[in-house]
Amino acid sequence: MKVSMTNGTLNYLAKLNQKHPDAHLLFMQDQDKTVAYYEGGQTSIFEEGRDYEVVDSVGDMKSKGFVVMNNIPVSDEGRPVFEDRFKQRAGNVENMEGFQAIRILRPTRGNTYVVLTQWRNAQDFEDWKNSKSFEQAHKNSGPKHQKKPSFIDGDAYITKYHMVQMEE
Repeated sequence: MKVSMTNGTLNYLAKLNQKHPDAHLLFMQDQDKTVAYYEGGQTSIFEEGRDYEVVDSVGDMKSKGFVVMNNIPVSDEGRPVFEDRFKQRAGNVENMEGFQAIRILRPTRGNTYVVLTQWRNAQDFEDWKNSKSFEQAHKNSGPKHQKKPSFIDGDAYITKYHMVQMEE
């Protein structure tokens, strides 16, 4: 499965929705940033999109909810280790209240992977972040870990969005 994302104004992205009515685009927004999200088997429908291959996924992305993207730069030689770590993960996040979906996304260009989780709402994400399960899942490389794993190739950063529904 492939994933593509692009940024733009809500008005511009709404036109993409009209241009590709069969593509089932999802839209997310955080103050001044709006993202169109597409997943499927075909190549990107965006002229200036960021394209990814799905390494792992659970759940279906929904048009309502709260999305957190952990953007993690990974060295070329570290990609297999990084991906294997996610494939072997315990899966604790899937059992959390309000969890909707997770996508581990390998970039087709560049080195920044995206670990995307979708939640029913922001509070459900905060509950996960403050849980023992989160602590267990991130004990070797999480935000409180002093030493970065060797496969990390720069500073990770998080972006958060609320899903928005476009008028039909």
